[in-house]
Amino acid sequence: MEGTIKEHIKFFKEELGEHVDLVAVSKTKPNEDLMEAYEAGQRIFGENKVQEMTGKWESLPKDIKWHMVGHVQTNKVKYMAPYVDLIHAVQKMKLLKEINKRAKENDRVINCLLQVKIAEEDSKFGMSPDELRAFLKDPKLAELKNVKLKGLMGMATFTDDEDQVHREFQVLEDLYEETSKTYPDFSILSMGMSGDYKIAMQHGTTMVRIGSSIFGERG
Repeated sequence: MEGTIKEHIKFFKEELGEHVDLVAVSKTKPNEDLMEAYEAGQRIFGENKVQEMTGKWESLPKDIKWHMVGHVQTNKVKYMAPYVDLIHAVQKMKLLKEINKRAKENDRVINCLLQVKIAEEDSKFGMSPDELRAFLKDPKLAELKNVKLKGLMGMATFTDDEDQVHREFQVLEDLYEETSKTYPDFSILSMGMSGDYKIAMQHGTTMVRIGSSIFGERG
């Protein structure tokens, strides 16, 4: 995608409209690139390594909302607990308990999304639809006062087969509609990236994660 980071931010803001939040996935990118996006009005940035995100949080403007979009190791939660705005990829009770514990230590409530495995690829993480339903019925959830489950996230298969991507996003859309009836805090359906966000928009996404189409390919 030709153009500057600023132009890309402007393009996506217009493309997505006011009902879909843009997470600028800034992993491996230098602070100058993030500041260019910031100056164009971008406030939500997504990272996949806690250490890198913490370094950026320490040195960049404090009104940035930091989203953890990668797979989270339990032993790293304590480093981001003071500031992280949303954790996208929760799929185990053990991790959610750790997030709750660290949030409490920091006198915070941390927002989380539950990751559902919709892709047919083996490499993707997440719960199956039945595991998600069982997770949401777990009585232990009520004890976790310092986390708030805000919705679901999922990643489609990396493929040129658009019918397959539609099918996978449809699974997540249906699950979101089903679960949000019971969980009124659910307001986020995070699906869609640079290659498939247009399809995700047809399936009711409220949050897309765009990296390379804003910042260019990772070096």
